[in-house]
Amino acid sequence: MSVDLAREIYNELKRFVNTVDRDEAAETLVAVLIDNDIDADDIKDTFKTESEVKRALTSYLKDHQDDEEEEDEEDFEYDDEEDDY
Repeated sequence: MSVDLAREIYNELKRFVNTVDRDEAAETLVAVLIDNDIDADDIKDTFKTESEVKRALTSYLKDHQDDEEEEDEEDFEYDDEEDDY
């Protein structure tokens, strides 16, 4: 799916989503786009006028950056344990 098509679909469907639920809808949109190998920069550029999507993307990237850092720390700790033997 192209990010432009996703934007068109989002713009058509968001009027059917209650205002209080748009943040959650944007989070789901971002997750689906990322899972389908859409680059975060492309999402940011395409949805630059959609504040909910920009917040969702920022949150997604922050959450997954933290996950990657934790994985790196776990790998480092595991490597230290191997050196003890």
